[in-house]
Amino acid sequence: MQVVLVGGGHIGLPTALSFARNGHRCVVHDTDAARIAALAEGRIPFFEPGLDELIAAEVAAGRIVGTTDPTEAYRGADVAFICVDTPMGPDGHADLRALLNAAETIAATAPAGIVAVTKSTVPLGTGERLRALFAERGADVAVASNPEFLQEGLALQEALAPTRILVGSDAPRALELLRELYAPFVAAGAAWVETDLATAELTKYASNAFLAMKISYANALAEICEAAGADVGTLTGTLGLDPRIGPGHLQPGIGYGGGCLSKDLSALRSTLAELGLKVGLLDEVEAINERALGAVLGKVREGLGDLRERRVTLLGLAFKPGTDDVRMAPALRLASALLDAGAIVTGYDPEAGPNAVRELTALRVEDDPVRAVEGAECAVVCTEWEQIRALDPARLRGAMARPFVVDGRGALDAAAFAAAGVEVVSVGRLAPERTAEGILT
Repeated sequence: MQVVLVGGGHIGLPTALSFARNGHRCVVHDTDAARIAALAEGRIPFFEPGLDELIAAEVAAGRIVGTTDPTEAYRGADVAFICVDTPMGPDGHADLRALLNAAETIAATAPAGIVAVTKSTVPLGTGERLRALFAERGADVAVASNPEFLQEGLALQEALAPTRILVGSDAPRALELLRELYAPFVAAGAAWVETDLATAELTKYASNAFLAMKISYANALAEICEAAGADVGTLTGTLGLDPRIGPGHLQPGIGYGGGCLSKDLSALRSTLAELGLKVGLLDEVEAINERALGAVLGKVREGLGDLRERRVTLLGLAFKPGTDDVRMAPALRLASALLDAGAIVTGYDPEAGPNAVRELTALRVEDDPVRAVEGAECAVVCTEWEQIRALDPARLRGAMARPFVVDGRGALDAAAFAAAGVEVVSVGRLAPERTAEGILT
């Protein structure tokens, strides 16, 4: 089968790899000529553990090719997966311009009978909108929704061995083609869920909103523990042992970010408003996320007082470990607040440094964590990279002007740092000497 991936980014390339490894010819169509040139050399434009090597192998084998020419991309194509960005617009709605441009290209260029599949996260009603567009253009295109459920940092594993495959369509040929394309994954154990367009579109938003809610619930518990003198690490760790709850996304800290949770929660709230509905729970999820960032900033202020000319280092700049993505990263939002208050801010991240500087030019970035904290009066853990978890407390203490750390992710062994003379504080966490032994912490 010939598969077109519209967009060679975080969604398109893992998806291309998953199909190419099952023997399909995958054509990545992107308007960015530099991105396509890099793909021809087996290079990808972002960091995703292990993905670059496997993409390079499939490019060398001729199963993944790239082009900026739509005529070349769609020649002989059976299916096109639309994998473009749908960022949050200024009004909170998803910006669908790239997706609609892709649909216009399909209508004008693709062969009759092709199946167009939205992989991008799209608001309720997008599939019907595409179906109307194709009908207006007189294009014979079947429409389906097949939301991606990839986590950055784990995209390789999840693309090659998905836990569930969700397809929404009422077009028989679209469903038949997608059943065939995904058959190897279903045979390997992936759950196959077949539904209508609206349910598939809404499920993706509901999934991300739930993950955001779980993170905000953990941060609400941190607020409570801070006021009550209890330990949120022990509390959430124990909650996570309940199989009905599970430990995932239950780690309190500086809040969620990235290119999905914030924008998808906002888009869902906008969709609900259009439907005349209001779910106050979703409003509070976002409000708690804002407070989580403010609470970490408050710990810095408690320790340093006036922030003017105070030296602060942010350890971790990506929104999560395993990626170089800094979209909506809490670390950059914190950096902006610190800079606005007059602080001198340095950052470290093993992968995201260059992207962070492009987003925030006033930020100074070092490529070594110890060098980054030299002369600092406060370090803030913003991303729980293993390189940060493994920092030697004695080396950190020796480099800092004042050994004071705000652990915004609960990533450090506070007792080990305290033994080395480093003060570590976190929102809602007890000092090491007050944490009960023998309990999950």
